[in-house]
Amino acid sequence: MAGSAALLASLGWATGIVFAERPARLLGAFRFTHVQLIICALTAMALSSAFGLWVSIDAGQWRAYVISSVIGIVVGNLAMMGCLRLGGPRRAELLLSLKPLSIGVAAYFWFGELPSLNETIGAVIVMTGIILAIAPDQQETAYDAPLWQVIALGVLATASQSVGFLVVKPALEAGAAPLALTALRLSGAAAVISLAWVMIGARFRLETPLTPQLIGQTAFPGLLGYVLCSSLLLYAMAHMETVVASVLGSLSPVLVLPVLWIKYRRRPSARSVLGAVVSFLGVGTILTG
Repeated sequence: MAGSAALLASLGWATGIVFAERPARLLGAFRFTHVQLIICALTAMALSSAFGLWVSIDAGQWRAYVISSVIGIVVGNLAMMGCLRLGGPRRAELLLSLKPLSIGVAAYFWFGELPSLNETIGAVIVMTGIILAIAPDQQETAYDAPLWQVIALGVLATASQSVGFLVVKPALEAGAAPLALTALRLSGAAAVISLAWVMIGARFRLETPLTPQLIGQTAFPGLLGYVLCSSLLLYAMAHMETVVASVLGSLSPVLVLPVLWIKYRRRPSARSVLGAVVSFLGVGTILTG
């Protein structure tokens, strides 16, 4: 069940990052993230209230919630949207696929978690397949941004999101409902970025009007990623080792290939298909070990 949740999170993020590209380009990373966070926070809070999930939250761990909101969501997702705008969806996914590595190292020093030999082999196979599948080829849209900027933003996004998930694992193990925890993280992040918008938002104002259609295009990948996929991955992390859940939740660079094919009629290369097959062999190694 936990493994399936992590895999579904991967599929959701793969879909969301493709649909986020256009509105992110039109609105800019800051305004795009601001609109997304407000909509997603209100949605997650309403769902948590409707299902009575707030009672599972331990107020004594407020520091972890603040760190997870500010670093994991605000910093992490601003960096991710910047990486997406400058490098495109495939390069962004390639850099974000480094998340399991950073989470695995941090989990070892933070919680003393050490994956088994079988899990380690499976993780290496998965990462090899991801790199093989998602490495840019001639079909990739050209982007003019310097490569070092794309890499820097991708690494910052990966590190920030890793911290954001790891810092709340004790709360999950104590019984916090993943959706309520997601709502708390999103509401804190929405408050922070709204305050920033009041203070410096004039610098990011664009000529692009925020039409109902654009709001919907912005909200869809946010609800998919922030609300659904984050909750699924938090659930997986609460019920299995952090690094294993992270690896299973990192398959979006592979799963983005059929999404790109469906949306843009861009057929994946033979190398990409081979990489996808290798990745799922790695998943099988992890789950059957």
